[in-house]
Amino acid sequence: MLSYQHQYHAGNFADVHKHIALVALLRALQAKPAPLCYVDAHAGSGVYDLDSAEARKTGEADAGVCRLWQTGDLPETVNGYVAILRDLNTGSGLRRYPGSPALAAALLRDNDRAILMELHPRELEALRGCFKGDRRIAIHMRDSYEGLPALLPPPVKRGLVLLDPSYEIKSEYDDIAGLLQKAHRRWGNAVYLLWYPLLPEGRHRHLLKRMHDSGMHKILRSELRFPPREHGMYGSGLVIVNPPWRFDNELARAGEFLAQRLAGCDGEHAIDWLAGE
Repeated sequence: MLSYQHQYHAGNFADVHKHIALVALLRALQAKPAPLCYVDAHAGSGVYDLDSAEARKTGEADAGVCRLWQTGDLPETVNGYVAILRDLNTGSGLRRYPGSPALAAALLRDNDRAILMELHPRELEALRGCFKGDRRIAIHMRDSYEGLPALLPPPVKRGLVLLDPSYEIKSEYDDIAGLLQKAHRRWGNAVYLLWYPLLPEGRHRHLLKRMHDSGMHKILRSELRFPPREHGMYGSGLVIVNPPWRFDNELARAGEFLAQRLAGCDGEHAIDWLAGE
């Protein structure tokens, strides 16, 4: 939806959950020397200012990434994510927060490639400015539901696709499940990372059922949960299709740490297989 702007939510607990998984997946794929292609179906603007009026209006980063910024003794998976944040920020303060395209770009090797899709004019302009001159990265002004199937499979055989819609309309839970299945039929050996919110209405359950019934063979689910509330998001969910070997163990350790660090005794992390192991 063109009304959605992530600047208001950058660095919140859902970003932390999603981006730690993203960084870990890219690092796992880069354990092999063969090139990879990162595809971002809902790219956003690239980098966000946590001191902006929009970010300060919600203050969501205070309960998210800011709780990790000054923390020592981080698990290896979490530390890999925080290291990228430190490279992006000078001094001791955290002001610049990388969205998924910037996190991926920080890890891409010379022979890796990225395909980014964004429709919002302001976000698209910022995205293009962020990666101007970077020949590894192709940016498309396309709707993900049309653009993703059209652009897959890329010339590079290995890769990761991130699907991260706003879920501003009820049908998006069903639509995004269908898009993932369509993309998987075109590029079956890629890893897919799909984020979804946990809201009181529980619409994510239909998305998960569609994933379970999809016929895809390896589907991992991770949910970072806080005490349910009457309104608003109480958790963050991830579906990972074709995760690397033993990635479930790695994400379980990171998720347990996040649940305690972001919510104390009130938080929990749950991880299981919707299909496969």
